[in-house]
Amino acid sequence: MGKSLTHIDSEGSARMVDVGAKAETQRVAVASGRITMTVEALAAIRAGDAPKGDVLGTARIAGIMAAKKTSDLIPMCHPLMIDAVNVDFTFEDDAIRATATAALTGKTGVEMEAITGVSVALLTIYDMAKALDKGMVIGEIRLIEKRGGKSGHWKADLGKADPGKADIS
Repeated sequence: MGKSLTHIDSEGSARMVDVGAKAETQRVAVASGRITMTVEALAAIRAGDAPKGDVLGTARIAGIMAAKKTSDLIPMCHPLMIDAVNVDFTFEDDAIRATATAALTGKTGVEMEAITGVSVALLTIYDMAKALDKGMVIGEIRLIEKRGGKSGHWKADLGKADPGKADIS
């Protein structure tokens, strides 16, 4: 048999990993995702003309709040005292890309917090702009980079043909 499962005990029951003996280190995670939409919806969001108000401002706050609440949403995540969360947006030809960065000094990483922040920010864009385009598509949510901890620095190789493959550097 391969590697043992970290979140399953010897009886096969789910468990939370004990991080008590791990060293505290500076940890950072960056995640990204995008939401595609019509040109009209994109233009309205860019101009601040969406019916529900400031789409990106609301999505930024939602992403930050979600990152802070990740352990309430994902069963095996540890509650973390996050030092910082930033959510940024860039406009693309047919989409808005969200990027979340989460950081802390602690015993476990903040990958799930960054990914949750991006996910909820994108969901909030959908909610705020669905009157403009109900066919928006959320996708490409993934970890882009993580630093700190036992496994060190990891960065996705965004140039590969298969976006699901990553490279450890």
